[in-house]
Amino acid sequence: MKQICLIWFFLISLNAFAQTTVSKVEIEGAKKTKPAFLKKLLQTEEGSQLDSLILEKDLQRLKRLPSISHADFEVVSLSEGGTNVIFKVVENFTLIPFANLFTSSNDDFAFRIGLQEFNLLGRNITLGGFYQYDIFNSYGLQMRAPYLFSKRFGLSVDYKDLTTQEPVFFDNTTADYKYNNKGFEVMGLYELNFKNRVELGFSFFNEGYEYVSGATNPQVPLNLNVDKHLFKLIYNFDNLKYFYQYLDGFRSTLNLQYVGSSDSALPEFMIGFNDFAYYRRIGTKGNWASRLRLGLASNVETPFAPFTVDNNINIRGVGNIIDRGTAAIILNAEYRHTLIDKNWFVLQSNVFVDGGSWRNPGGDFGDFGDSQNLRVYPGVGVRFIHKRIFNAILRIDYGYGITKDASRGIVFGIGQYF
Repeated sequence: MKQICLIWFFLISLNAFAQTTVSKVEIEGAKKTKPAFLKKLLQTEEGSQLDSLILEKDLQRLKRLPSISHADFEVVSLSEGGTNVIFKVVENFTLIPFANLFTSSNDDFAFRIGLQEFNLLGRNITLGGFYQYDIFNSYGLQMRAPYLFSKRFGLSVDYKDLTTQEPVFFDNTTADYKYNNKGFEVMGLYELNFKNRVELGFSFFNEGYEYVSGATNPQVPLNLNVDKHLFKLIYNFDNLKYFYQYLDGFRSTLNLQYVGSSDSALPEFMIGFNDFAYYRRIGTKGNWASRLRLGLASNVETPFAPFTVDNNINIRGVGNIIDRGTAAIILNAEYRHTLIDKNWFVLQSNVFVDGGSWRNPGGDFGDFGDSQNLRVYPGVGVRFIHKRIFNAILRIDYGYGITKDASRGIVFGIGQYF
C-alpha cells in the first residue's frame, strides 16, 4: 500500500511540473544581440507550459546563432505560482576580419582578405565583403538575414566578380584559362522546423573563359563569354548539438541546381550533390568528424565540367584544381583532439583521411574504379581556436597522397574543413 502511495505521489508531482506555466522569459548576458530578437526565436514563451524538451531545443537554437558562443538556462519557481525561465548567453565577438593565404594553379602567391559582421543590428544579420588577389583581382559582397521577415523567413543576397586562372583538361593535356564569373544571387530562406531548413532562389551571371597558355584544340574555344541563369534549391537537415568546439550528431545538406546558358559551348546542365556529415564526441577531449559527398551532374563531354578536385574543397594535399568531372564520390574523415582548452583559447590536433573518385566528362560510372581518378590522402593538422570570436578557427593541414601519381602539400584555411 505504501509503494502505491509513493507512485501516486510521484505521478501527481510530475503532472504538476508538466502543467507549470511560464510567467516570464528573460535573457541574460546579451549585450549587442537584441533580447527581443532572441525571445522571438524561442519556443518557450510567456504563458506557455514549461517543457524540458522545448527548453533543450531552445538552447541548441541559441548555440547555432553566430552571435552566441554558449547558452544555458535557469528555472525559478515563483511563490505565487508559475516560473521564470532565464536564458543565460555568452556572446561571440562578431565583427571579424579574415585573411586566407594560398597558392594559385601555377604556384604564384595569392590571398583573400575581407571583413564580416555576423550580428548586424543585433539581429544575427551577416554583412560582409572580400578582396582577392590570385594573379587577377576579385571581390564580392554578401548579406544574409535568415530571420529578416519572421522567426522562420529570411533573405540572402550575394554579388561577386571573381577572376582566377584555372586549368582546363582535354585530350590528356592541360591549358590555362583566365576565368571570370560575375553576377548576383537572391535566395529566400525558410525554416520548416527546428531541424529542417529550405533555401530557394536564382542568380544571373556572366561566365567567361580566355585562353592564356598551354595546349589547344580546334574543338575547344580560346575565348568564351556566356550569359547564364541558375535556379537553386537547398534542403538542410541539422540535428547537431554544439558545445564550443565540439559537435555531436548528424547533418545532411542537399543542393540542386539548374544552370541555363546562352551558348552551346557552355551548355545548360543540371547538378546535384548531398553532403552527409556525422560527428560524435569521444571522451571529454575527442571529436570524430566525417563527411560523405555524393554528386551528379549532366554528363556533358566538356573540358569545363562542374566538379573539381581541389585542395580547398574536398581533398587536402592534392593541389589546386587538378582535375574535373561530372560526378563525384568524396569521403572525408578525421579525429579531432583538444590539446589545450583555456577560457578563450583552444589548441586542437587532428588526424585525417580524405579520399574520392570522379566520373570523367562523357564517361560512365566505371570511371569511379579507374586508378587515374581515385585519390586517397591521409594527413595531420592543427587548429588554433578562439572561443569568443565566431568561426575564429585557423587550420593548417598536411596531406600526403598514397595513390598513383600523388602529390603532397599544406593547406591553410579559416574554419573547420567541414
